Amino acid sequence: MYTGIVETTGTIAETTRVGAGRRLRIEPRPAGIGPDDSVAVSGVCLTAETVGEDWFETFLSAETLARTTLGDATPGERVNLERPLAASGRFHGHVVGGTVETTTRLLERHPLGAEGSGGTALTFALPETCAPYVVEKGPVAVDGVSLSIAGVEPGSFEVVVVPQTAALTTFSSVAVGDECNLEVDLFAKYAARQRALVG
Repeated sequence: MYTGIVETTGTIAETTRVGAGRRLRIEPRPAGIGPDDSVAVSGVCLTAETVGEDWFETFLSAETLARTTLGDATPGERVNLERPLAASGRFHGHVVGGTVETTTRLLERHPLGAEGSGGTALTFALPETCAPYVVEKGPVAVDGVSLSIAGVEPGSFEVVVVPQTAALTTFSSVAVGDECNLEVDLFAKYAARQRALVG
């Protein structure tokens, strides 16, 4: 389990096709990540299969390639990295499972305040399958970053990224038209499932 509080970014150093899947080498390796440890890569929960002094490799299944942006990842691309939440750790963001539903596209970005001193408003496309779980002031994870939803419109939602978050994540360079990974609130999905079961 993760909280969506990204610790650092890494760079995809190498990609290799393995059957229907794909293997990524990412640099640098976050401190404390060893063989068989979980790590969220731009919001996708993966396993560090092999680690080196300053890198780790992870395998992506065909399902992961189909549902996330990592299927099109190329060497040199930056990714957000987060280690799993320790049982004794403080809970900062919201519950993020690392199970990405789909991707979303950045529609607009507007700096707030002088030269973005108040952060940046980002408007993302809202896939129809995710719309029931996205509400104003509710949580969402975009590329693994825990964000609060500032507004919802038909077909889109808006978040505000503060300067500190932008500096620590890939949001400083995400451009209009770019695709990002989207994970909606897990508890909202469970609640909707229970309502459906009881009729």
